Amino acid sequence: METYEILKKEIEKLELTPEKEEIGEVEEVKDGVVRISGLSKVGNFELINFERAGIEGLVLNLEEESVGAIVLGDFSKIKEGDIVKRKGKILSVGVGESLLGRVIDPLGNPLDGKGEIKAKEFYPLERIGPGVVEREPVNFPLQTGIKLIDALVPIGRGQRELFLGDRTTEKSDYALTVILNQKNEPKRPICIYVPIGKKESEIAKKIEILEKAGAMEYTIIVAASASLPISFWYLAPYAGCAQAEYFMKRGKDALIIYDDLTQHAYAWRQIALILRRPPGREAYPGDVFYLHSRLLERAAKLNKEKGGGSLTAIPIIETQAGDITGYIPTNVISICDGQIYFDSSLYLKGQKPEVNIGLSVSRVGSAAQTKAMKGISATLKLELAQFLELERFLEFIEEVDPETRKRLERGKRIREILKQEKLSPLSLEKEVVSIYAAVEGFLDKLKIEDIKNFEMDLDETIANKKPEIFSSIREKRDLDLSTKLELDKLIQEVAKKYETAGDKK
Repeated sequence: METYEILKKEIEKLELTPEKEEIGEVEEVKDGVVRISGLSKVGNFELINFERAGIEGLVLNLEEESVGAIVLGDFSKIKEGDIVKRKGKILSVGVGESLLGRVIDPLGNPLDGKGEIKAKEFYPLERIGPGVVEREPVNFPLQTGIKLIDALVPIGRGQRELFLGDRTTEKSDYALTVILNQKNEPKRPICIYVPIGKKESEIAKKIEILEKAGAMEYTIIVAASASLPISFWYLAPYAGCAQAEYFMKRGKDALIIYDDLTQHAYAWRQIALILRRPPGREAYPGDVFYLHSRLLERAAKLNKEKGGGSLTAIPIIETQAGDITGYIPTNVISICDGQIYFDSSLYLKGQKPEVNIGLSVSRVGSAAQTKAMKGISATLKLELAQFLELERFLEFIEEVDPETRKRLERGKRIREILKQEKLSPLSLEKEVVSIYAAVEGFLDKLKIEDIKNFEMDLDETIANKKPEIFSSIREKRDLDLSTKLELDKLIQEVAKKYETAGDKK
């Protein structure tokens, strides 16, 4: 009897309220997007689980009677009537040093066959960007290794600089050049490259380029190839941004390249139309501006109280027939701190990089340049602007006075010295020396076809005879008077060889 009483008291103490579990049911499946009924308390961007298929999904649309979600896997395994359960957590991705040198999908799964990634920390894919109080002005340069960009449209750490142009242009390769150039930078940023909707063979080529150059040691690739579901295209930029934010929050510099956001917008349009969101201009949903603004606003230069880290974003947009007034290009231009326009007509003329200086701008400007580059770029901008104006004007005139002819010839040589092949970054000191030689008129007597050889010869001569010129520019990031005098002598010495060769001919 005593045993019975004890058991009775213990049973009474137990809470016999049954656990409630919210269960939904798949109503419709279309191209990786599902509509689900029954999940009345589910939150936006919450993970759900399709039990029978063993696949996860992500809620993106909350309606009165149902919710819309994207499938994070093979949607062909999901059927109408399947049971869906809430996971009670938002989508996060593994971040940290362990991902350097790796290729992952937007969910953090390895794609490079190098084994499992053991991440110690997880960051949510969606996060609100730093507030105004947490930021400080952009004032430190991100050296791209591309003469024309570093001199005329400089990029600062913490800036958002858009690369845009037609499919025929080499904007993606020049963006990749920026990553290659960070290898020898004194305060090297961590680089994240996000290819969206690209062929697997194309992504493999880019990985090979980075590996050969030794750039993978400081790079993470978050790939959403054309063969992956459309949901991965949509998530890739946010997953890449989470990787970059990890380093920024730790006081480091990070650079992220989104290649390209046109495909990202296409993916969101497809998802939104299946979710029956009202279509607007060009069938894009009304929130397509917010799609990219919430992503790019996460790029910032943090103040010292927040660690002083930075996140520089280079989004890439593909234009149609050179139309930069299209819906998506104008949206992203208005979000960014400047744009670099790769003009297909210049590409066909053999200009490399094919940057249209008139339509390119950096709203940070000379604040993101070293003293050495700032000193010579002011003259360069003026000379180049006058030359381009003269060139257009002289299309209708045959004879010109000697002074105009001199300006025209110098302009041609400046344009030639700014030419540069893709995937061939130059160090700051070599950029400064080449541009200095052009703007100071040392190339005026050289033949245009000799300028490339002169440039290589000059670099070699300085490296052999006066390497302290390069080291002074590199360390001081300035071109002081004594260095200028030494440099003038060497430039004249090398230039004379080419002038004499021209006379003999």
